[in-house]
Amino acid sequence: MTRVLDGKAIAAKVRGEIAARAAALRARGVVPGLAVVLVGDDPASAVYVRSKTKDAREVGIEAFDHKLPAETTQRELLDLIGRLNEDSAVDGILVQLPLPKHIDTDTIIEAIRPDKDADGLHPENLGRVAQARPRFAACTPSGCMRLLAEAGVEVAGARAVVIGRSVLVGKPVALLLTNANATVTVCHSKTRDLPSVVAGADIVVAAIGKAEFVKGAWIKPGAAVIDVGINRRDDGKLIGDVEYAAAAERAAVITPVPGGVGPMTRAFLLENTVKACELRRG
Repeated sequence: MTRVLDGKAIAAKVRGEIAARAAALRARGVVPGLAVVLVGDDPASAVYVRSKTKDAREVGIEAFDHKLPAETTQRELLDLIGRLNEDSAVDGILVQLPLPKHIDTDTIIEAIRPDKDADGLHPENLGRVAQARPRFAACTPSGCMRLLAEAGVEVAGARAVVIGRSVLVGKPVALLLTNANATVTVCHSKTRDLPSVVAGADIVVAAIGKAEFVKGAWIKPGAAVIDVGINRRDDGKLIGDVEYAAAAERAAVITPVPGGVGPMTRAFLLENTVKACELRRG
């Protein structure tokens, strides 16, 4: 019988763990702080920021909101990040993506102090993951790994296929799986005979950004399927990168969309923030 992983319930468990750590810090007179920066008025980004701020405050993290107009210059944003880097009350910094087109995302991410990089996207932090000595890992990949752990999936020795090679998800989750002793294949638009590659996988992580691109018939019976994709159909319904109904008939473990990976991403932003505080404050 297929087990559908409840990302909301598992994220709530993670938040409970984080709240306990934040309470221990507060008992020492230390308040973890997260600065959230939003540039522009993209409705989806605004919703995400409100959710992240609410999550932070619920677990005992002080949230500092910085809402900037869309016409904010790159220099102005860099100046703000510089101030947050030096602010002792701020342990984690999150700049909500995407940024307006006139601002270079890579420049902004690299301006964040690596030890305050709550999103885990700074090149130094990605490099540390590659060296198997992470400070922070990107939030979504970390959430994927926790989902596999909660499902009791044996990662060591497993054949894992990651579909997508973005810096946000594909590359870091491949590194985390490798560090956990899986044998990992990273697939992308140039991969030949993708169905047969996926068919040999014990673990499939789909993060390609194409609705129902991964067909259920490709899934090996008994595999674990982690669907990172979030795609909106014409009727407004959210669906993942995996053909869910057909895949669920074959997989042993699968994540739904919505309600799977998404809540875990938000939870691990809080995890990274509290960890940053613990590391900075000893």
